[in-house]
Amino acid sequence: MALEEKREKRPPVTPMMIEEEAALRNGSRGLPPGPWAEAAGPRPRTTERHIAVHKRLVLGFAVSILALLAVTMIAVLLSVRFEECGAAADGPPRAGGNGSLSGAARQPPGAGQPPGRPEEEARGGEAAEEEEEEEEEEEWQRRRELPPWARPRLPRHLRPLHYNLMLSAFMENFTFSGEVNVQLEVRNASRYIVLHAHRMHIEAVRVAEDKLAGGVRVARTFFYPQTQVFVVVLNRSLEVQRSYNLKIIYNAL
Repeated sequence: MALEEKREKRPPVTPMMIEEEAALRNGSRGLPPGPWAEAAGPRPRTTERHIAVHKRLVLGFAVSILALLAVTMIAVLLSVRFEECGAAADGPPRAGGNGSLSGAARQPPGAGQPPGRPEEEARGGEAAEEEEEEEEEEEWQRRRELPPWARPRLPRHLRPLHYNLMLSAFMENFTFSGEVNVQLEVRNASRYIVLHAHRMHIEAVRVAEDKLAGGVRVARTFFYPQTQVFVVVLNRSLEVQRSYNLKIIYNAL
């Protein structure tokens, strides 16, 4: 009878009690299965999601490095190309509207000369011009003065009043042609016109007072690389307190 009474006093086993006992055995601190038990349980340090994010970051970094290398190589190639263009002749041929060379540039050497004129005659003309330059420099040395084109600044005997500039760019061969008309005021009489110019091919130079008075004849022109100027030598001096028009047609890279 006593044993039967003890058995009757034990509480009945419920499903909740079974779950709690299983949770204690599994080490989940006695929490019933559910969201709280999952939150309290141990988690791995690196999940598959983190691995995927790391892979994307590494891939993006590699792509950016490759793009930077490609851009650097293209920039180097372009700089080398432009340096080669800059090392070309100082007098590049003038291009037409479709990028082709002008007729004068396509002609072979000596084609523009009259028949029977030898090349030695043209060379003799260049030598004569060089001799004239040397004589002029010697004359300035006797005066103990620097010639206008050898001075660090432009001479002040002329003052520009107005510029009219027209440019045409040709992207086929990276050249351009230009025409500039400068209205000049003469302050001091001189037969030299000195302008800044560098690595250009001058096609024509004209100096005129006005349409009625006609033009002033140009004796010769030359570049002076030491100061990067272009010099126009006239047959006579320009008159003081008068204005003249200087027209230059040129092309360059």
